[in-house]
Amino acid sequence: MGSRSLSVDASLDSLDPHSERNHADNLNMVSPKFHEPNGVLDQGHQASSPVRRDVNRSLSGVKFLEDDDMDLEDGKLEKDRNKTVRSNKVIPIQNQALLAGLAYCLSSCSMILVNKFVLSGYDFNAGISLMLYQNFISVVIVSILSSMGLISREPLTWRLIKVWLPVNVIFVGMLLTSMFSLKYINVAMVTVLKNVTNVITAVGEMYLFKKHHDSRVWAALFLMIISAVSGGITDLSFHAIGYAWQIINCFLTASYSLTLRRVMDTAKQVTKSGNLNEFSMVLLNNTLSLPLGILLIFVFNEVDYLYTTPLLRRPDFWLVTTLSGFLGLAISFTSMWFLHQTGATTYSLMGSLNKIPLSVAGIVLFKVPTSLENSASIFFGLVAGVFFARAKMREKSQSFHGMEDGKAKLVPDR
Repeated sequence: MGSRSLSVDASLDSLDPHSERNHADNLNMVSPKFHEPNGVLDQGHQASSPVRRDVNRSLSGVKFLEDDDMDLEDGKLEKDRNKTVRSNKVIPIQNQALLAGLAYCLSSCSMILVNKFVLSGYDFNAGISLMLYQNFISVVIVSILSSMGLISREPLTWRLIKVWLPVNVIFVGMLLTSMFSLKYINVAMVTVLKNVTNVITAVGEMYLFKKHHDSRVWAALFLMIISAVSGGITDLSFHAIGYAWQIINCFLTASYSLTLRRVMDTAKQVTKSGNLNEFSMVLLNNTLSLPLGILLIFVFNEVDYLYTTPLLRRPDFWLVTTLSGFLGLAISFTSMWFLHQTGATTYSLMGSLNKIPLSVAGIVLFKVPTSLENSASIFFGLVAGVFFARAKMREKSQSFHGMEDGKAKLVPDR
């Protein structure tokens, strides 16, 4: 229950393959510089100029680092920045990928833990209102960034709204059911139960898109089912209502991922530019969720609760809820940043590994009662998630044409 991020649990086939291709193109643009005379010297040049280098060093009286010498203190090659492209590109790319990965993991874990703290720690019983407030913050921030010219987005037209409205209804239902389940279920079990989404998505791909998965993928999905069932049986804090909401959330999350693939193509056709970037989808989803959220607040009678609860008069409560809104948007940005710096496969594997420290933090911070059997089932489920990500990576490498251009980028991991 975290944000408007790429769902780590969603099938890797729904991730955007263009990020990997763009990353490969960037490397292809850089790699030829290795063998140019002005870049790192090739073997022939090195063999023909050892005497010249020695003479130059002795005449200068100062130790200059040649293009192919190693700086032992920094642990990296020192190259002429004005002459090479490699030295300017590789190190920043590596640093940005690491920074983007850390930022994504930090924002994702923080969002889920903060939401859990608001709903359970404060005992806040207005999950729809919390979702509405978080989405409102996202709309405000994206609109400000767009007005400042920092990002580009498509204008919201009635044609685009009518096309997007059905998937937005699923989007809102997915956020709300995730809110409701997180109130009753501990963070570790939520991460394990979310694996059921992968099973539903895989079956949906098979029937809707005629996609066939290899045996490793089905084995990983089977392990996920076993871990979810065993985790529920051994859960000392088992809550039937929470589990019911989480199962509904799994179906809605899978439906959102599968539906979004088809709606994306239609939505692009009704935009002015013929394209719909991630920022436009973030703004579109969150803007359309506002009137629907207001309607649901009255339907579920949260208005009376908001009038009577003393939490709205506490500054610390507003600080935490506002932080959750910023974290929700931060996941959208950091997930896109990380995906563009690495690729869909690395992103998904990182997402699976990210659940391990998140589950441990959820158990420790909220002092969740657990047993050896339940802890083993949780760990088993997390390992199954990693195994699933690796199986999908292998499947992609064997059948690249099977990658769909569906955008699961905005499937919130709440």
